Amino acid sequence: MTLQPLTAVNCAGLMQPGFSLLELEGDVYLFGQKGWPKRSCPTGIFGVRIKNGELKLRAISFSNNSCYLPPLRCPAIAHVEPHDGSPECYLIHGGRTPNNELSSSLYMLSVDSRGCNRKVTLCCQEKELVGDVPSARYGHTLSVILSRGKSACVLFGGRSYMPPTERTTENWNSVVDCPPQVFLIDLEFGCCTAHTLPELTDGQSFHVALAREDCVYFLGGHILNSDCRPPRLIRLRVELLLGSPVLTCTVLHEGLTITSAIVAPVGYHEYIVLGGYQSETQKRMECTYIGLDDVGVHMEPREPPQWTSEVTHSRTWFGGSLGKGSALIAIPSEGNPAPPDAYHFYQVSFQKEQDGETSTQGCSQESTDFEDSAPLEDSEELYFGREPHELEYSSDGEGDTYNEEDEEDESQTGYWIKCCLTCQVNPNTWEPYYSTELTRPAMIFCSRGEGGHWVHAQCMELPESLLLRLSQGNSKYFCLDHRVLPMQEMTPPRQMMPVKRVPMKMTHRKAPVSMKMTPAKKSFLRRLFD
Repeated sequence: MTLQPLTAVNCAGLMQPGFSLLELEGDVYLFGQKGWPKRSCPTGIFGVRIKNGELKLRAISFSNNSCYLPPLRCPAIAHVEPHDGSPECYLIHGGRTPNNELSSSLYMLSVDSRGCNRKVTLCCQEKELVGDVPSARYGHTLSVILSRGKSACVLFGGRSYMPPTERTTENWNSVVDCPPQVFLIDLEFGCCTAHTLPELTDGQSFHVALAREDCVYFLGGHILNSDCRPPRLIRLRVELLLGSPVLTCTVLHEGLTITSAIVAPVGYHEYIVLGGYQSETQKRMECTYIGLDDVGVHMEPREPPQWTSEVTHSRTWFGGSLGKGSALIAIPSEGNPAPPDAYHFYQVSFQKEQDGETSTQGCSQESTDFEDSAPLEDSEELYFGREPHELEYSSDGEGDTYNEEDEEDESQTGYWIKCCLTCQVNPNTWEPYYSTELTRPAMIFCSRGEGGHWVHAQCMELPESLLLRLSQGNSKYFCLDHRVLPMQEMTPPRQMMPVKRVPMKMTHRKAPVSMKMTPAKKSFLRRLFD
C-alpha cells in the first residue's frame, strides 16, 4: 500500500465528514458537499479529478428531466449493475441535509449522456415508495441482493430523531437508533416490506454492509443505547420466493470493532476496509482484507501504509472509495490560528506499481491527448482580442474546475450569471443556437477598458458570420452598453421589430338580440299594447 499526499486546488472547503464518492462508468463524483456553491455548480455534484498530486473538482450538470437532489450527508448508497437494458446507477436513500433535516426519499442517479468533449450529464430520478416505507434516517446501509433471478434492496440500521411524542425542550435534537428491522425494497415497483428478526435485538449505525448474491454481511457498527461497538458479524440471507420472501439471520462473533470505515473494492467481491474508529477517541489504523465466496466471508489483516504524523496524531478522519484499489482520506487541519487549508488529503493505493508508475487519476472528465481535442471552429466559447496567456482561465480544460475564490468574482464566472438585463440564456435548459456551440452558449468578451466582461453572443443577436470573423482576428469587441468607446469593431444595432397592435376582442361579449317578425305580427302587437 502507498500513501500519497494530495493538494486540493480551491475545493477543500466543499468536503466535510459524511460526503460520498460515487463511481459511475469509470468516473468518480463527489456528492454531499458542504452547502451549495452560489454559481459554480447548481446541481451539487462534482466530478473528482486527481492528477499529478492535485485534487480538483468539476461541476456536473443534470438533464432536463432530473429532479431536485439535496446535499445529503451520511446517506445509504448502493451500486446497481446494468441489467435488462437498465443503465448502471446508484441508489441514494436518507441522509442529513445541511439544515439537520433527515430525508426519507430514494433517488436513482445515472449517466444521461456524454458530450464529444467528455463532459458528463447525469440524470436523477426520485423513486416513489409504498407499503412499509422506512422512516427518515442517516448512518444506515443499502445493499442490492440477487435471488432466483430477481433483485431487491436490503435496508438496515440508521439513526433518526426521537418521536415527536417523546421530545422535550432538553432533548429536541436528540437522536436514537432506528428499530432493528430489515426493509426489503422492490426496485421495479417500489414496494417496501418490513421484517423483524429475533436475532437482531439492537439497532446499529455506521456499520459496513457487503453483499454477494442473496447474502448481506453486516460488519461492525455502533449501538447508541449501550454506547458500544461490538465485534460481531451478521449474515442475512434473503430468498425471494413467489409468495413472500424468506429471511434467515445468523450472528457470528468474528467481526471487527469498527465504525465509519472506508470500503474500497480490489477485485470480484474482494474489499479492503480501512479508516474508521475503534472507540470514541481512538482511530482504527489497521487495514483488513475481506473476501466473499460461496463458503462465506474471509478476513485477513493487511499491512497498512506508512501513516504520516498528521494522520497518526489527528483525532478525526474521513473519506471514501475512489474506485478499484484506491481511496481518499481527509484529515482536518489543526492549529491556532487555523491554517488556511481546511483539510489535508491523501490517496491510498492498494495495488502494486506497474511499470514503475501508479495511476493517480480517479476521474478524467476531459481528454489529455491532443488528437482528442475539438477543432478550433468547434470550440465551446469564442475569444476575441485575447492574448494566449489570458486563455489559461478559460472553460476549456483545467480552467473549468471549481474555484472557491471565483464565487464573488463575476468576471471569471460570467457563464453562470446574466450578462445583461435582457439575458434569457439558462445554462441548464439551454439549446444550441449557433453551429459552433457544443455544450455551452457562445460568449464574447467586451473589452471595456482593462476589466471587461463576458456577454452571451445570443443576447447580442449577432450573426454567426460575424462571430467567426471576430474569432479569426485580434480585434476588440464592445457590447451595446459600451459602444461609445473607441473601437475597431462596431456592434451592429439591434433590430427592433415593429409591434403589431391587434384590437382586443371581448371573449364573453353577448350579441344583441334580434327578432324577425312579419308585418302581420307587428300589427297584432301594436293593437295589443294600444
